[in-house]
Amino acid sequence: MRALFLSLSLAFACTSAADTLVVDNVNGYTLTDGGIHKFGALQVKDGRVVATGAAGAFSGIDADRRVDGRGRTLLPGLTDAHGHVMGQGYLQADLNLSGITSKAQALARIKAYAEATPQAKWIRGRGWNQELWPDRAFPSASDLDTVVADRPVWLRRVDGHAGWANSLALELAGIDADTDAPEGGQIGRTAAGEADGILVDNAMSLVEAKIPGRSREEQRVALDRALAQLASLGLTGVHDAGVDFDTLALYQQRDGQDALPLRIYAMLSDVETLNRVAAPYMGDHLVARSVKLYADGALGSRGAALLDDYSDRKGHRGLLIHPVAELKQRIKTVIDRGFQVNVHAIGDRGNREVLKAIAQYGKPQQRNRIEHLQVVAAEDFSAIRSAGIIASMQPTHATSDMNMAEDRLGPERIHGAYAWRTVLDAGIPLAGGSDFPIESANPFWGLYAAIARQDHQGQPAKGWYPAQALSREEALHAFTLGAAYAAFQEEKLGSLEPGKAADFVLVDRDYFRVPVHEIWQTRVLATYLEGEPVFIAEEFAR
Repeated sequence: MRALFLSLSLAFACTSAADTLVVDNVNGYTLTDGGIHKFGALQVKDGRVVATGAAGAFSGIDADRRVDGRGRTLLPGLTDAHGHVMGQGYLQADLNLSGITSKAQALARIKAYAEATPQAKWIRGRGWNQELWPDRAFPSASDLDTVVADRPVWLRRVDGHAGWANSLALELAGIDADTDAPEGGQIGRTAAGEADGILVDNAMSLVEAKIPGRSREEQRVALDRALAQLASLGLTGVHDAGVDFDTLALYQQRDGQDALPLRIYAMLSDVETLNRVAAPYMGDHLVARSVKLYADGALGSRGAALLDDYSDRKGHRGLLIHPVAELKQRIKTVIDRGFQVNVHAIGDRGNREVLKAIAQYGKPQQRNRIEHLQVVAAEDFSAIRSAGIIASMQPTHATSDMNMAEDRLGPERIHGAYAWRTVLDAGIPLAGGSDFPIESANPFWGLYAAIARQDHQGQPAKGWYPAQALSREEALHAFTLGAAYAAFQEEKLGSLEPGKAADFVLVDRDYFRVPVHEIWQTRVLATYLEGEPVFIAEEFAR
């Protein structure tokens, strides 16, 4: 679908001091405390909602601008509560191995990319997932050497918690048979004890410390690409899960220029970035008042920290990124500084250690978050609620992981995994996201996964553990009001109620009425931020 992307630098500056917009002839929905509210027209002034009404209700208003919705469905702007903006931008320039279904196919793509980019000093990319390959075995450095041996290669796994290096990259990093893995990391080994090219969690830093940093121009290009793509998908906000100091400075510059076409709620990258920031940043389209920490790794690479052995690897319980005492100290440091703490936790042990630390040092009104909350022991849900922890979860992780999750966890623990219904029934606030670029940034894919718990071919036929599915209203809440609450923004964002920001999207089908299997196929026709268009599909611009 071709589209019109509006000038980012002018998108907001062109609004007059008394600008009035009327969007008429729409099939409008918004959520309120009382449930779903339907409307046919929307009135906006100075970027804020004035009122909703029946179609034609504002025909007598002296509006500066009028938009004919042509009967299309209008929804509140969607917010992804856990994504990686710069990662999304870099993915469009780096090697993308997402969806590759065999090692041979992956190697062919790597070879083609290397031949097409002779100027690249390093071949870097991400997205491979051995669980999609016939033998489900991790690849090796020797595999990579067959296609690229003259330049270092570094490819992150789809979850970002393991990397695949060729022999030259291992050599440059000084990794050999005698290299010890750092705390919270793992170096894969051959039968002879040599490094096999797979590095997990903290061990990845050994290679990544040798990769040249991105230039300022590369950063700017990646940001522009990501923002344009996210706006085209109907996102008006993103909670950016891990922003380093230089990226924060770039975001602040753009915010000061009124050149951010969506709202970024930035999580600073661990205490190292926090220590360089004097205070929270509360800008127009940028807020930085939270910090992203890590408890453990990921399930696919068996780095998630479990209370008991992995069902498919006896004697192995995953990895904690930091020793428990250090993790607790990091959480305490963030809370003591007055920032919200948002901790990545996948395994039931990782989640329990975070829960205990937040319960000890935090207060419910601080709205501290667990990012992913993927595998939780049944007895911990009520304690999570008592601690005021927000569950920031990503529905497409369930449909991507369902081919291996039960292998890792077994038939009992799986009932506490990807457990959105259990979370809501326990009274835990839920915010929805995707973890892009690990998953697609398309929020309608996430909404579909939350409701159907099926892949795009409709499998499994009855859904994967369908008792954990959400209703359409609950799923939309997670990506709107739930995300807003998780960012302390529910008074301003998340619904189209009077006084709130006029962030909305027009889409090609009725989210609440189409068959469930059509939800993921929804196409965005226009995205508006504060009543200003930041994306218009060409078919809708005519």
